Amino acid sequence: MHLVFVSSLVPVENPSSGFDIANRAVLDGLCALGHQVSVIGYLQPGQTVAPGGKTHLLGELEVANAKVGASTKLRWLAKALLSRTTVSSAKMLTVGSDRMEATLQELQPFDGIILNSVQLPAAFASVFHRHPTIYIAHNVEADSALENAEIASGWLERMLFRREARHLELVEKQLTQAASTIWTFAEADRFGFGYAVSDRAAVLPLITRWEQPQDRMGTIVEYDLALIGTWSWQPNRIGLDWFLSKVVPQLPAEMTIAIAGQLPATPSVSHPGVRFLGRVPDARAFVEAGAVVPLISRGGTGVQLKTIETFELGMPSVATRASLRGIGAPPANCSVTDDPAEFARLLTERVAEVRGGDRKRLSGRVFHQAQKARLLETLAQGLSGLGKPVIAKGFASNGENHEPARTAKKTAGAPFGFAVHEGGKSR
Repeated sequence: MHLVFVSSLVPVENPSSGFDIANRAVLDGLCALGHQVSVIGYLQPGQTVAPGGKTHLLGELEVANAKVGASTKLRWLAKALLSRTTVSSAKMLTVGSDRMEATLQELQPFDGIILNSVQLPAAFASVFHRHPTIYIAHNVEADSALENAEIASGWLERMLFRREARHLELVEKQLTQAASTIWTFAEADRFGFGYAVSDRAAVLPLITRWEQPQDRMGTIVEYDLALIGTWSWQPNRIGLDWFLSKVVPQLPAEMTIAIAGQLPATPSVSHPGVRFLGRVPDARAFVEAGAVVPLISRGGTGVQLKTIETFELGMPSVATRASLRGIGAPPANCSVTDDPAEFARLLTERVAEVRGGDRKRLSGRVFHQAQKARLLETLAQGLSGLGKPVIAKGFASNGENHEPARTAKKTAGAPFGFAVHEGGKSR
């Protein structure tokens, strides 16, 4: 098949964020199945396009909220209001529909379009819906926006999140109704767009890189606990705040706790062992330098890619239940609890075992191979239905339709508007 992969940010050579890792896994899987893939989207500054697909760039675009100034954010908001679309899709409107249509015409003939997440597909819905499509839902975005509204710090932010949720709900309904297949990254998300489309939805198991990471069992332990993530993304920050406020105070004072990743404002923590390291040059090496990995997600939709990476590396971990979305069976060296006191106790026990000489590490090869095999199988099954007729109603430009909105359930997921692509399924 000749497939067109449409994504706000194109797959890159060295993915770092969860969104990038998921994009690369899908692209590599499609190419491994022998399909020709043409990619359309923006390139984030400083990145290099991934090999494998033929990429048609719409330009370079910075979409991370933490990397732009207030004037850019206000411009995005103004464009969203004028275009009657989401802020996340307004970011995509540096080109017009004519440019998108012309790009698709240049790529003809193709068998169908894979619409990757909501941002770019929503910006040009009137162009894409004329073709057979598959929709990749990284998260249930409307639900995420609703939860963000509930925890917003002020009335203006709350109002903007609620506006975003209303638009996202309509757009997600359009995209899922029109698609021959919906791919999600967690089982719960299969039903996040309504039972009417759930029979066309399937879960894509993910891997963080196509080739199995080398088992480096001899890595020197530098920290008792190692956490990494894009903490500027609100669902990630909720988990970090829970960990720092509820779990860390119950940990021994001599325990060393290294926290890596983008963090706009460093929280005040009294525990003497906490270290905020910011960005680290090698995320995988950082994780392996920890004795134990706390997996601390407290809500949301979609899969936690830092969980998958931890299991691929065979690292011992203590995880909340939300951290295990999309995981069929966690490995034997992963303990699970949502109680902060129990979480702290399990971490203390695991660290003591490592200090005593038992690294508790397993080979991640079996987990990686199983995920990869199921990824290829699910991709192949979904592509077999591409082009089959589906019911799609109410499409219009700028993400509007005239059908009643569903009632979104209150579970957090990917960020909306001002936070989009700041981490997604973050490491």
